[in-house]
Amino acid sequence: MAPRDLALVFLSSMAPSFEGRYALLAGIALGLDPLVSFAIASLGVSLVAVVLALIMPLIDSWASHTSLVVVRGLYQMIVLRARRKAGKYIRYGLPGLIAFVAVPLPGTGVWTGALVAFLFGLPRRTTLAGLVAGGLLSNLVTFSLYLATGGVLGA
Repeated sequence: MAPRDLALVFLSSMAPSFEGRYALLAGIALGLDPLVSFAIASLGVSLVAVVLALIMPLIDSWASHTSLVVVRGLYQMIVLRARRKAGKYIRYGLPGLIAFVAVPLPGTGVWTGALVAFLFGLPRRTTLAGLVAGGLLSNLVTFSLYLATGGVLGA
């Protein structure tokens, strides 16, 4: 169990799009014990959920008003896409946010969930609970599927 591999799983579990669900599988593929990989990925996704719940207003303010036209345009495109994808989930509040974050589909996850919760004005506590619970549930679903397939990654 190399510290480099643990760090890779931890850091990649906080990356947009990759997040914990893929980081834990990457850790298993690297030869980490599956439970260790699950725990490290869950720690990373929980940490990024807390940070995003706290700083999303700052990210939005900067990305919306930056003089970097490319960044502003990309952010506006992401906002429009997030609003379209999440509308049907967010109207259910906390359970909807958890489901949106947990569903392992492109454009879902903790990062998009944090943006959507901010855009739809969910309270910070609801956002934090939904992001952490959804991120952990996503990891649990992925880990369960890994176990159900008999550990096809060969760890």
